[in-house]
Order: sequence, then C-alpha cells, then structure tokens
Amino acid sequence: MNQPADITRSTLAVLFIGLLIASCLWILRPFLFSLGWAVMIVVATWPFMLSIQKRCWNKRWIAVLVMSLALILLLVIPLSFAILTILERAGDLITLLKSLKAVHIAAPPDWFEKVPLFSHTLIDRWEELSMISPQELSEKLAPYVNTTLKWFVGQVGNIGLLVVQFSLMIILSAVLFAQGEKAANLVCSFARRLAGDRGKEVAMLSAAAIRSVALGVVGTAFIQSALGGLGLIVAGVPSAALLIAVMMILCIAQIGPSLVLFPSVIWLYWSDQTTWAGILLVWSLFVTLVDNFVRPFLIRQGADLPLILIIAGVIGGLLAFGVIGLFIGPVMLAVTYTLLIAWMKGAERDEIAETH
Repeated sequence: MNQPADITRSTLAVLFIGLLIASCLWILRPFLFSLGWAVMIVVATWPFMLSIQKRCWNKRWIAVLVMSLALILLLVIPLSFAILTILERAGDLITLLKSLKAVHIAAPPDWFEKVPLFSHTLIDRWEELSMISPQELSEKLAPYVNTTLKWFVGQVGNIGLLVVQFSLMIILSAVLFAQGEKAANLVCSFARRLAGDRGKEVAMLSAAAIRSVALGVVGTAFIQSALGGLGLIVAGVPSAALLIAVMMILCIAQIGPSLVLFPSVIWLYWSDQTTWAGILLVWSLFVTLVDNFVRPFLIRQGADLPLILIIAGVIGGLLAFGVIGLFIGPVMLAVTYTLLIAWMKGAERDEIAETH
C-alpha cells in the first residue's frame, strides 16, 4: 500500500534535485567557461605550485601570487597578444585577399624547377591556374573573401568578452590555488558518496587526464610556435610577430604550423632568397614533425590517452564553444574516456572477484 507513495516521493525528490542543479548551472552560466579554464590550469599546475610553496617558506599566499603572475605572463599575455595581433592586422589580410581577385597569373617562375620532388606538380598546377581568366578567378575567390571579412568583423566584438573571461580565469585560479586541498577533498568526498572507493579513484584519474591534456596540447603548441617563430625571424620573413601569433593559434587548434611555415618558404623562393628558403624548408619540416614526439611524451606524463581523442576534442571544442573550446573540448573527452575505462575495468574486477 505504501509503494505508490514511495514512488511519488522518489520521483518528486529527483525532480527537485534536478531543478536545483539546473538553476545553479543557469546562475553560474556566465562563469562556467572561466571556471573550466581555471580548474584545468590549477589541476595541471598544482605540483608546480606546491614546489614553489616549499621554496617560499611554505607561505601559500606567496605561491598563489607567483602562480597568478606566471599565468598572466605565460598564458594570458601570449594568447591575448596573438588574438589582438591577428585582429589588428585583419585589415591587411583582407586587403591582400581582395587584391588577389584582380591578379593575373603569368608563366611559372623559374625556381619551381629547383623544388625537390614537387617541381612537376607545382608547374602543372600553376599552368592550370594560368588558364583561368581574371574574371573567373575573381568569382571563385569572392565567397572566401566575403566569409573572411565577416569572420574578422565578428571577432572584434568578442574581444571584450575574452578579456573579461581571462580576468575571471585568473581570479578563480587564485582562489582554487589558495583553497586547493579543500576543493580536492570536496570532489573526492562527492565521488566517494556516489561510487564508494572507486569514485575517489575515478576522480584521481580525471585529474591525471586534465593534466595530460594541458601539458600535451598547450605545451606542444608553445614549443612548435617558438621554434617556428625562431626560424621565421632568422630567415628574415616580414611580419614575424603576426605569423607567430597565427602559428600559435593553429598549433593549439591541432592544425599545425605548416600553414604558416611553408608559405613563408615559398615567399623566400619567390624573392630569390633560395639559401634562406632551403634552410627554412628543412627547419619547417623539423618543426612540423616535432609534435609527433613531443605531444605523446607530454600527454603520457599525466595519463595514457589516445592521440585521436585529443585531436577530436580540440576540433569539436573549437566548433562547439569557440576559442575556449580548444581547451575545454579535449579535457571533457579525456575525462569521459578515463571514467568509462575505469568503469569497465571495475566491472571486470567485480566479475573476477565473484568467480573466486
């Protein structure tokens, strides 16, 4: 006789809890992206913070101050500089794209014959383009130029929001650094309440996944953009600051530096600087391939995660959430993957225990 009343009470309790959770998420919605950044950064850099605290006479506030300044100098300023540089030079890029609409393609340059392996392919493609009239070329390029113009104009309006999110991220990171143990105990207690001892194990695995993604994605991007930028500066490629900024964004997006480096090599060949072009070509090949060694090494410092998972998370996060999704996407997929693997292994252990 009491069963219908119990079902009703349980259903209402679940609905009430769901309503509370949805209301809290709605209230915290403006802070969720910044909080996600802050959590990822604090989890990834927590061992460094503890090391700094030991060197600062075990004063937590000094360590928090040092880590906050380090975040501003190593993360916020470079990313802000990259985005602002791209937006400041957007007019030049759009003017260049528009000028291509009236270009007349002449005969292939002589240096095409000196390009190893691809000389015949380059000459054939160039001759195919030279057969297209300027009007046809203009019609083919017009949609891309207009799309690029709209994209750059739209990004200008997001700069203010990006600055606010960066500021919130620094503040929330400082709070989490100061109260890291309490936050970790709260998460572990919640996980243990949900799944017992296995829940705590899953929480620790999630932290390792976050650390591996941060080290793998961001660390590799900074290394590749720094090496590629060094090559551009030494080779004397103009607008190196803009190209480094674009290269860093492309590396974080898992596209790689090749879209910047190899066109720079072509420009050097075009300018009859064949020596520097050859040197930059070899250096570009090295920089492009270095992520195949650096990224797996850095990722496996935190957890053993498939590389395809990281790439899918970065691209999917970028499409779903914009620039912030570059960081949130791979972390969410990595945490989900880690939880699923831990859950499946836990089920296997339970089956083995029951058989014995």
